[in-house]
Amino acid sequence: MSRLLPPEPYLRTPQDDWNGNERIKLEAGLLDGLPQAVQDDEEQSLSVEAEAIAKSHGIYLEYNRAKTGKEKDWMYMVRISVPGGGAFLPHQWKVIDDISRRYTTSPEGRPSIRLTTRQNIQFHWIKKADLAAVVRDIAKSGFFALNGCGDNVRNVMGCPLSKFSTLVNVHELAHRYGTYFQLPEGPHIQIFGVDTSYDRAAHEARVGSPGRFGYGKTLLNRKFKVAFGSAHRDPQTGDVQMDNCTELRTNDLGVSPVVEDGNLVGYQLYVGGGQGEKNGKSSFSTLGLPLGVFTPDELHKGMDAVVAVHQDWGDRKNRHWARLKYVVHKQGIEWYRDQVKLAGASFSDAIEDHDVGPRRLHHGWQTQESNGKLAFGLWVENGRLIDRGEDDGANAYGVGSASGRGEKLQSLASALVERFGAEAMITANQDLLLTNIDPAAKEDFDATVREFGVGRRKASTLRMKSGACVGLPTCRLSYTDSEQFEPELLTKLESMGYGDVNESIGITGCERQCFRPGTKSIGWVGQGPGMYMLKVGGDEAGRHQGTPLDEDGKRYLRQVKRDDVPLVTAALFDHWQANREDGEDLGAYHRRIGHASILEHLRANPRTAATCQKAAPASYQPGT
Repeated sequence: MSRLLPPEPYLRTPQDDWNGNERIKLEAGLLDGLPQAVQDDEEQSLSVEAEAIAKSHGIYLEYNRAKTGKEKDWMYMVRISVPGGGAFLPHQWKVIDDISRRYTTSPEGRPSIRLTTRQNIQFHWIKKADLAAVVRDIAKSGFFALNGCGDNVRNVMGCPLSKFSTLVNVHELAHRYGTYFQLPEGPHIQIFGVDTSYDRAAHEARVGSPGRFGYGKTLLNRKFKVAFGSAHRDPQTGDVQMDNCTELRTNDLGVSPVVEDGNLVGYQLYVGGGQGEKNGKSSFSTLGLPLGVFTPDELHKGMDAVVAVHQDWGDRKNRHWARLKYVVHKQGIEWYRDQVKLAGASFSDAIEDHDVGPRRLHHGWQTQESNGKLAFGLWVENGRLIDRGEDDGANAYGVGSASGRGEKLQSLASALVERFGAEAMITANQDLLLTNIDPAAKEDFDATVREFGVGRRKASTLRMKSGACVGLPTCRLSYTDSEQFEPELLTKLESMGYGDVNESIGITGCERQCFRPGTKSIGWVGQGPGMYMLKVGGDEAGRHQGTPLDEDGKRYLRQVKRDDVPLVTAALFDHWQANREDGEDLGAYHRRIGHASILEHLRANPRTAATCQKAAPASYQPGT
């Protein structure tokens, strides 16, 4: 079968044709069998059935991929749902820090807190005996692990800085819809013995949304991702600045404010985005298409309808085609508009040239528009809050990074929250935003950052705009290193003189592409042990979708060896710098010259010619 054939999702799948995962959900729901499996101390792993149920409760079964042998070293990752990235008050952040220090110690002897590109928190290296205790302790923070994984609406994203916008507070909307799309709490509380009297005020604040989405026993067809973009008024000039820090169009459902004459008039919805692909299947990464503009009063009906239509129509036989993007691709955007209208939502025509804004990273000091207080964006390499030693070599979390030795990032985060009464919020770039800081405390704040060894060596522009997913050794799905490889790659590129390049590199350990490498200037996607596939055509602003290097039905640079990745990256930078037009960024340059010219240059370069010799059949891409 040709790999160029388009995806063929089985829409409105009859129940007789449902896959095994759907049948597990139908028979077990969110509860059946999981309490016994969690309490079974004799078996460190989970059955297929229990694992499928556990995901909706924020639990992933993993094992230490660095260990070999027949017996797996089983462990767990627990992910917290954090709508809009927070905020964590000082007493709430202490709960998070305590969980990390008690339960997440790695084989290298260090605990850590992992911030993610979905504004979540992940805990790794958890043993089964501690699993229920971790989930119970998470509830003490006022947040839940519910909806952390599984076939439901995942953590709803929203710009954290918008909490202080006088134009549109999408942080509040992220909380509202995070609660609306939250799964029923009863099974979660029952299985893990969660005591919701912990931080009751925070919990009650989160459940103040209008009702709950009607999942039904079989939930959704697959995970469903929602993100809000934002718009801010400049505190000094009052000018409106669009903000796509959440990369909203990479989601199944993206929501962007529409501003006219300095006022919010509605929201443009985008549907069918998604970055994950599946090797060996006709699949693709893509950005969402504009559905229409909804007034603030119609937004709720619209969002509910978008998810409900997919719940009804999405593929329940083939999980690799079960995401919303395949429904939109097969049926067309006009068809989806009609279905949303039939579901009772009203909206006006999409604004085709609406600009969602650039990918703002919110690093450094910023003034909060609504109250004049300060926010500080703390860059966290690959989202790993960890205390690193002065003499650390490279290990599982990139502590060998030249910019990371001796940094006590985890301890710093706790100190900043405690000493300054700051609220901690997570950005979509895996960084930490400390908010509500008194301007008079700015000098003491900066001194505290230095006290914990952070920023002694300034990170390069390229490093701060790049990043990676977790990858090996903890991710069960990963083929290769990503978080371990990214600091190594950036150090090599910096030594070659590219540190000040105002571009971005995204690395993931597999084709699920959690760091969204296809929307970065250059993307590297894990394909096997020490092997990475190149993606080009994305850009630092996150406005464009990058693609594999396909030409004449063949895919090139599909398995580039780890040692060759910096050489290829450098060659791409050199070619762009020598031939770009004024103001042309790397992604725009690659889109202008096309794949054939990129290949011609790489073949002519003695350092990269060998990487172009082998090719595989190109897989399907929209528009081909």
